[in-house]
Formats: sequence, structure tokens, C-alpha cells
Amino acid sequence: MYLKQNWECRRERHKKTFMREMLISVALGQVLSLLVCGIGLTSKYLAEDFHANTPVFQSFLNYILLFLVYTTTLAVRQGEENLLAILRRRWWKYMILGFIDLEANYLVVKAYQYTTLTSVQLLDCFVIPVVILLSWFFLLIRYKAVHFIGIVVCILGMGCMVGADVLVGRHQGAGENKLVGDLLVLGGATLYGISNVWEESIIRTLSRVEFLGMIGLFGAFFSGIQLAIMEHKELLKVPWDWQIGLLYVGFSACMFGLYSFMPVVIKKTSATSVNLSLLTADLYSLFCGLFLFHYKFSGLYLLSFFTILIGLVLYSSTSTYIAQDPRVYKQFRNPSGPVSDLPSTAQVEPSVTYTSLGQETEEEPHVRVA
Repeated sequence: MYLKQNWECRRERHKKTFMREMLISVALGQVLSLLVCGIGLTSKYLAEDFHANTPVFQSFLNYILLFLVYTTTLAVRQGEENLLAILRRRWWKYMILGFIDLEANYLVVKAYQYTTLTSVQLLDCFVIPVVILLSWFFLLIRYKAVHFIGIVVCILGMGCMVGADVLVGRHQGAGENKLVGDLLVLGGATLYGISNVWEESIIRTLSRVEFLGMIGLFGAFFSGIQLAIMEHKELLKVPWDWQIGLLYVGFSACMFGLYSFMPVVIKKTSATSVNLSLLTADLYSLFCGLFLFHYKFSGLYLLSFFTILIGLVLYSSTSTYIAQDPRVYKQFRNPSGPVSDLPSTAQVEPSVTYTSLGQETEEEPHVRVA
């Protein structure tokens, strides 16, 4: 009797802990979504009210802030975590990642000049299957049926929002060359997916400060070159005053906050969960636009918002797993002796070991797949 009560007490405590962790994960994702909302609002004011179309310069400001805070932190560290030691070992990887991160931002912003808002919103969801596939093959993350159900529900919520935009006649943009714009969005979404999964790999195996320091270094380098080549004339046309300066400061603060906080959320959840959370960013922008830009309201927007949140809760309701396939190893360790080669006559049964990434409170059993 005592053992049964003790087991039920532990089970109830574990259930409460898991619910708390799930709600925290959803809330953290919404903080990121609000930061993206702030980025979108400041960019809209700069582009439409002050005719300041400077996406590369805006990214350059963010990378400079990352450089000043995180790259200098690496520079004063000692030993293997020092900036020069990191550059000697992995400079080319971070150089590629910095370029990918810059161009992902640039392509999506540039797409607004060619295609409609609806196309951008729909095609930007392409980042989700990209992240899922890359996580499956490179991070060996495995999903359950409930994860895919949650993802589908989130995308349905996004489709509901796009439908509401069309019904209320929300400004869609010129859409002068939709094919070019759509290709830019797909390219940007693909690069976003690569950057996010690479980021998850780095912060799980190395450190958040190293990732942000290297992104700041190479992002500032590449954005500075791109700014000098492609955007210097646009920058000279900006009618500088205190309002424009304040908008650039607001944009940079939101962008810096997003980059600094996203690794924390990714490490606690995953790149897939973060990208699902960011689907609500357009809805936050729209709710702000009801007051700032006098957008028309539709009940479908609320339906879309709660549908996405339901999808996020479903996705977060169970853990993903890492699959480790021992067939990739050519040797095994003998517990009673040194490392030995596999006997040529032995027939090894392939297996997959699953290790929980989430906040599971009970140890998961090993699963053997023939």
C-alpha cells in the first residue's frame, strides 16, 4: 500500500514538472516571436515611412553588436576557448555559417520587393521541413507521431492567417515578379533552416558564446563587404534624423536580443520547436498593426493564433530522441580488455539507441530494431 502511494505521488510530481517545463518552452518561444515582431515593425516604419531600404546595413549593425559583446569576450579568454584557438581549428566552418546567416536574412527581405505578402508568409514555412530533414539526418533526431500532428496543426493555423489576410484585403505588395520573389523566399527559408540546425549542433556540443562570437566576426565581415558593394548608395539617400536613428536603435536591440536569446531556447527545446514558435510573429505584428496601421480585424486571426499555440503544445507534449546507430563504428570496446576488432565470423545485429532530448523524468528503455 505504501509503495503504491509513493509511486502515485512520484508520478504526480513528475507530471507537474513536465507540464511546467512544457509551458516554459512554449513561453520562451513566444518571447522570440515578440522580438521578431519588433524587428518587423521597425523595418516597416523604416521602409514605408522614411523610404530607408537598407536590409544589409541593418544586419551589419546587429553583427557589429554581436562582435563587440561576444567576439571580444572570446578574445580575452584563455586556453582552448580563446578566439585565436577557435579560429585555428574551425575558422572555415564559421566563415561558411556567417555567410549563410547573412544571406538568409537578405533573401527574405529582398523577396518583399518582388512578390506578395501572402506568398512570403506561406513559402517562409518551408523552413520547417528543411529543419526537420536536416535534424533527422545530421543531428539524428527522431520524432513521434504527435510531433508531426503538432507541426501540421501549426501550419494549418498559419494557412488560416493567410486566408484571413486575403479576406480582409490586407496590403499584399506589388508582386511585380512573383517567380523571382518566391524563389528568393524559398532560398532564404532553406538557408535559415541550415543556419538553425547548425546553430543547434554548435550550442549542444560547444558553447553559445562561441557561436555568437564567430557569427559576429564573420557576419560583420561579409555584411560590411556586401554593404559597400550593393547598398552604399541607398544608405546615402536615407534622410537622417532622430526618428530614423531611434528606429535603427530599436531594430538593432530586437535583433541583438533575438540572436542572444535564441541559442538559449534552442538548447532547451530544439530548432524545430523554435521555428514553429516563430509562426506567431506575423500575428503579433498584425495585432500591433490594428492600432498602428489601422488594419482590418477578422476573427480568423484569433483562430489562427490559438491553432498555432495548440500545435506548439502538442509538439512540446512529448520528447524527441537521438538515434545512435552502432553500425557506424568499426570497433567495439571489450569491457574486460582493450579495444578489439570485430570478429569476422560474428553476425552483429544492428540496433538504434534512443536518448531523450526533452524533460522526460523517467529513464527511457533502449529500443532494438532488427
